[in-house]
Amino acid sequence: MRHLDVKQIEEIIPHRHPFLLVDYIEDYEPGEFAVGYKCVTFREDFFRGHFPQEPVMPGVLMVEALAQVGAVAILSLEDMKGKTAYFGGINKCKFRRKVIPGDKLRLETKIIRRKGPVGIGSAVASVDGEVAVEAELTFMIG
Repeated sequence: MRHLDVKQIEEIIPHRHPFLLVDYIEDYEPGEFAVGYKCVTFREDFFRGHFPQEPVMPGVLMVEALAQVGAVAILSLEDMKGKTAYFGGINKCKFRRKVIPGDKLRLETKIIRRKGPVGIGSAVASVDGEVAVEAELTFMIG
């Protein structure tokens, strides 16, 4: 298993706090997959407005976190170092459960297709084995 802490993640992708949504990578294989985690705390900036009376992690941020994990997988390839992965599309996205403060969000993205600078990842975020969101993410490398 290959592990990455937040500083090592920052060496691969350009995101920084408060928009870096991955706390650590538990395992990854360059160009194949990555599994990471976001430890959701009440102190997240977005909870001040979404929703103060019932804090819920925005679905779009869960999808972004999955994309960041996928970016670690693809940008850790030797020939991709120093590049940026951009969203090309989001397909088959389903939200299945709320994510709230105290949840440990498991983020897994598998690269299922790649041709040149464009690829597709199959992504699933879950809490305690229960799926929170799943999607197919298209990325473009620039």
